[in-house]
Amino acid sequence: MKNLLLLFLLFTFFYQSNAQHSIIPIPVNYVANNSEFIFDDQVSLNLQTNDEQVKKYTEQFQLFLKKNGINTSVSTTKKGNKTIDVILNKKLQTELGNEGYILEVNQNNIKLTANEPAGIFNGFQTLKQLIPIEKISSENKTSNQIKIKGCKITDYPRFGWRGLMLDVSRHFFSVEDVKAYIDQMSQYKYNVFHWHLTDDEGWRIEIKSLPKLTEVGAWRVERYGRFGEDRKAPKPGEKTPYGGFYTQEQIKEIVKYAADRNVTIVPEIDFPGHSMAALAAYPELSTKKEPKSVSPGFKFADWYGDGTFKMLVENTLNPADENVYAFVDKVFTEVAALFPGDYIHMGGDECYHGYWDEDPKVQQFMKKNKIENSHELQSYFVKRVEKIISSKGKKMIGWDEILEGGLADGAAVMSWRGMKGGIEAAKMGHDVVMTPTTYAYLDYTQGDHSVENPIYANLSLEKSYSFEPVPEGVDAKYVLGGQGNLWTEVIPNLQYAYYMTYPRAFAIAETLWSPKENKNLDSFINRTEDHFNRFDAQNTNISKAILDPEVKVYRKDNKLMCELKNSVPNSEIFYTIDNTYPVKFGQKYTGAFEIPAGKLNLRTQTFKNGKPISRELLISRTELDKRAGN
Repeated sequence: MKNLLLLFLLFTFFYQSNAQHSIIPIPVNYVANNSEFIFDDQVSLNLQTNDEQVKKYTEQFQLFLKKNGINTSVSTTKKGNKTIDVILNKKLQTELGNEGYILEVNQNNIKLTANEPAGIFNGFQTLKQLIPIEKISSENKTSNQIKIKGCKITDYPRFGWRGLMLDVSRHFFSVEDVKAYIDQMSQYKYNVFHWHLTDDEGWRIEIKSLPKLTEVGAWRVERYGRFGEDRKAPKPGEKTPYGGFYTQEQIKEIVKYAADRNVTIVPEIDFPGHSMAALAAYPELSTKKEPKSVSPGFKFADWYGDGTFKMLVENTLNPADENVYAFVDKVFTEVAALFPGDYIHMGGDECYHGYWDEDPKVQQFMKKNKIENSHELQSYFVKRVEKIISSKGKKMIGWDEILEGGLADGAAVMSWRGMKGGIEAAKMGHDVVMTPTTYAYLDYTQGDHSVENPIYANLSLEKSYSFEPVPEGVDAKYVLGGQGNLWTEVIPNLQYAYYMTYPRAFAIAETLWSPKENKNLDSFINRTEDHFNRFDAQNTNISKAILDPEVKVYRKDNKLMCELKNSVPNSEIFYTIDNTYPVKFGQKYTGAFEIPAGKLNLRTQTFKNGKPISRELLISRTELDKRAGN
């Protein structure tokens, strides 16, 4: 009984403490006090270290305050009675590691301490989130006073790899777009930007020794609408105005920009499949050596629904050709020189073997080298690429298909087809990054299909929040962390990239940063609602699909039944099924109800404190019938 009471008191204390803030990801420990710190022009930033990176992070925070109406000075000597002290620990605090921090807010002083500059950066991100939303809205920029509640926060990450991937091949994003995306993710303590730079639809990185990669491979014919059958293949001689690439100087600029925000960039060059743009530039690197074009998103493969497929156009490098390895070496020589991080991603996914199986020279090569099948041939290719990458002083990581036929020594695995590949690699003693489609694919539809772009799979915010990167039976030391992936077939610009990334990236950030035991869905949804307002104040697009009712229809006793729900605490759902509106004058949802026959629509919307907080869903009975399987 005493133990139950103690657990109840601990839970109550934890819930009440964390109810006083809206920090994402939730800190390891937050304790409120009764003081209040007032930002005004009397505040000075007291830099108690000579570290240049810490100075840069402090100046970034100074600029943030200036944009919100507060002018402060940065000094290495204490000025005035009201200071923000920025301190690197002389004696390391082991629990904080490289990225942790302690933030103490009292009446006349804020103290931010960390072992390393990365911790200072993360502490500043938390401090920014403590500032009330009304003070960062565009209407309040002239305010010269910001109040934040007193507290002490001790915080450090659960995982070292906390990443987001942006695909810039399907649609090209400018240098400023990429910087903005990195800036946004860094505010939620993400520290890895996985940059998907090449694919069938475009080659986006300048390789000076192979100029045709960008002269040809970076450009494609203009097409509109959804990728697939509705997009036509290029016509002979058709102009190729759509695309773009990053020069090496621009790459260096973005790498530095990311580093100044505690973000390491992992470049991905996707081999041996997904190489149509490369083969458009250098067709001799394929088996058929046929001229081809950069794909504008036309249908170039038949998918069979079980993960298998047949390519209708060759998009794969020839693993039996020594010239291919010379090409790969040139690419990774220049890539390695541009990116100072430890890892280079070599792709390795969705590699079609059919053209290899049909090519006599490839079959002769396999026989000569005692390679039993095409999976072993892909493994042969991957192992040679791993040697090339390691010769540049880098580590190789690839999608989980690189396991097939045997995994290269020293390679890390990024597990996307569920957790299976990651589990297998970890049990072999290889490092893994978990990014399964079931939790981390941010291009998947996140709300009701009546108001969202439906694609081939769905992923709700709640599902993303349930992500656990360390499966049972796996040694956690091999799990570097995880990431969310944003493929851009249906994402043509930055604002829509934000819409698809957030708030699901909040959920993944909390999973990767916060202690497992600190996670709580109700608390997370409440904090997310505050961050909706923050994005609105910045005029930045964000999905609020979590607020919409979730509609479930099914057949029971020959009746079409409907259930409504959502995860928003203290909300109510109203609906009508008699073609009347507005829906607030309809029925309050209390349980499953019948949808009668007839030409009618279901209207439904979420309300909180008597006000609508979601979009109104309008779904015809015909569509509801389809959803029930009719």
